[in-house]
Amino acid sequence: MCLLCVLFTMTAASQAASDKTIYGWVEKAQLVPWGVTVKAKLDTGALTSSMHATDIEKFEKDDESWVRFTTRVEDQRTEEMVEKKFERPLYRELEVTGAGGSDQRPVVLLDVCMNNTIYEEQFSLRDRGDMIYPMLLGRRTIRHLGLIDVSKSFLNDPECDHDSKVVEHKNESDSDD
Repeated sequence: MCLLCVLFTMTAASQAASDKTIYGWVEKAQLVPWGVTVKAKLDTGALTSSMHATDIEKFEKDDESWVRFTTRVEDQRTEEMVEKKFERPLYRELEVTGAGGSDQRPVVLLDVCMNNTIYEEQFSLRDRGDMIYPMLLGRRTIRHLGLIDVSKSFLNDPECDHDSKVVEHKNESDSDD
């Protein structure tokens, strides 16, 4: 490969990278339309995002599978503990296998504001009460955001309103987990 070609490729890659927003390994994310801001860990080791949920209950509604759950988190704007009950259509079931065995988790679509954009993303539901971060953003979400600087945190604040850009979920292959 010619030296000029290599330099051109490196310059083009550098320019493309500089056009992307840089996020830290921990950021603030806002649950839309609830408006609560939570700490979210950006985890490149996870494919699917995860949200703290308790009292998880599956039920039928209009001949479809739904999930009812409660989330209790610290709002990063007010530093108060807040709680909300949600009902969402079941998007899919996720089997997670780890050192402690395997676990079935429901997955729902939730809207999350990062920086100034609202993303409709897949979130597996599990009790993350013993975890530092109530929200974990996996690669499916991260790939929409930009670049991650693992030496930094809290580089962007969620600032979404009714005029914010919305990135809707695209039905992709879910067999990668």
